[in-house]
Amino acid sequence: MKDFTFHIPTEVVFGRGTERQAAELVKKHGGTKVLLVSGGHSAEKSGLLGRIRQDLTAAGIPFESLSGVQPNPRLSLAEKGVEIVLKNGIDFILAVGGGSVIDTAKGIAIGAANPGTPIWDFWSQKVPVTKSLPVGVILTIPAAGSEMSDSAVLTNDTIHQKRGLSTQWNRPKFAIMNPELTLTLPVYQVACGVADIMMHTMERYFSPVVGNELTDAIAVALLRTVIRNGKIAVGDPHNYDAMSELMWAGSLSHNNLTGLGGIKDFATHQLGHELSATFNVAHGASLTSVWGSWAKYCMPHNPERFASFAEGVWQITEGSTEEKALRGIEKTVDYFRSIGMPVCLSELGVGIQSEEELRGLADRCVFHGTRTIGQFLKLDGEDCYRIYKDANH
Repeated sequence: MKDFTFHIPTEVVFGRGTERQAAELVKKHGGTKVLLVSGGHSAEKSGLLGRIRQDLTAAGIPFESLSGVQPNPRLSLAEKGVEIVLKNGIDFILAVGGGSVIDTAKGIAIGAANPGTPIWDFWSQKVPVTKSLPVGVILTIPAAGSEMSDSAVLTNDTIHQKRGLSTQWNRPKFAIMNPELTLTLPVYQVACGVADIMMHTMERYFSPVVGNELTDAIAVALLRTVIRNGKIAVGDPHNYDAMSELMWAGSLSHNNLTGLGGIKDFATHQLGHELSATFNVAHGASLTSVWGSWAKYCMPHNPERFASFAEGVWQITEGSTEEKALRGIEKTVDYFRSIGMPVCLSELGVGIQSEEELRGLADRCVFHGTRTIGQFLKLDGEDCYRIYKDANH
């Protein structure tokens, strides 16, 4: 087990009706004027935003609003948010939505706290983050785990690049989680969330560091819980109990608990980011479309780890190490397919016709040869090309 520091400053408020505590929590964490960040029309149509505005007004907290966050959150909207914050003297960002809304709020918070530095300079690792405005979250989609994580993803819509940034400054001050707010989600969005939660856990489980018994046990238990309840939720998105389990699992999957003492891989995320930046596909779907190809490519490097995954998650106990490893990969791919997720590029809707385009994806994924991706097995541009090629059917 490698040394680690685990510090989660996010206050979690979980349960029915908890969104009505937002104004109180903003005050508790020092907010006096709020930027309310949201996505499309669902939070407005459901009355959620209306309730939040009413409660902020009743608490004497002035606010401005920024809506229109899209999946694969855009840098340009975060920059617009910074302008609103600076113009109005706002000192607290309140995100109402899922991962894209929360990541946009984090981008605004960092940009507004550092008005002399372009937001993209932080996301492209040119400048380290040393300060940020506080962010609070009212979660409406169990998926990204951004409500407790130190990470945020933004897409630069000018140059079509998607980048993630991990820093303790990205940890929200509080996260309100009311599973009732998830009960009107479309089935496909629920399924994408299930995939993202699983992937955040597997990206930590497939580590070059082994022997972390408790950490592995937590990861396996989380995966089994998500697999079971994900199937229920996709069949009935109005199932409060199943959505409750997914909402809490989403937070724990990405606050680093399931990878303590190890080293994160996240190669599948990097492969998926290039797909979503290029083709604007759903994040969860981009991951499932390449995971099977990544797993088959990497399995021979360490079949024992894949066999352990198969035994713990899928209870596969018979066969050789390699046979168990392959069956575990197949079971995972079959599960993604069973909840309506794509498991190859044609199912993702981006079947690629030319070698040049495949190699272009791979080249951009490794930043034109300036980096490798992954830690379980470090992948260069040629490796990424072979994984994309295997997924391109």
